[in-house]
Amino acid sequence: MYTNKLHAGAKFPEVKATLLSGEKVILSQPNGDKDWKLVLVYRGEHCPLCTKYLNELEQHIQSLYDAGVDIVAVSGDSKEQLENHLEKLNVSFPLAYGLTQEQMQELGLYISIPRSEKETDHNFSEPGLFVINQDGNIQVIDISNNPFVRPSLAEFISGINWIRNPENNYPIRGTFQ
Repeated sequence: MYTNKLHAGAKFPEVKATLLSGEKVILSQPNGDKDWKLVLVYRGEHCPLCTKYLNELEQHIQSLYDAGVDIVAVSGDSKEQLENHLEKLNVSFPLAYGLTQEQMQELGLYISIPRSEKETDHNFSEPGLFVINQDGNIQVIDISNNPFVRPSLAEFISGINWIRNPENNYPIRGTFQ
């Protein structure tokens, strides 16, 4: 099996998804006065660990906003699945749905087949986290092949604050090829 992986420092692809309002958004484009974007890809409504992680992210949202980082979370779920998921979520950042399998592959995400119809009704991506800088390049990338391995949000946000501090002059890491 072969998967295409995005590289640190590369341009983030122009991937679109749909917000609950019906608005199509380019995932990597920050809104308002933010110049960086966190794109958090989660497995979907069926995943209790994703629900927990998204709710935990809400507790750190102001730190990201203060660092100039906008947020969007996205999955391959349908609109109906996202609406059902909202019953378990307590988040204020935008949630998008409808990530296609082709888009998941373009992002280099691991894709899983549902174990049964009780899990979900479509192939879904495993978790991915991308931070896109002001130039549209991937500053930070983290992908996993299962829901159990994700960055600690407290450490991740501390790292983003370190990277964003101009006194540190911290480059994009992992670019040697």
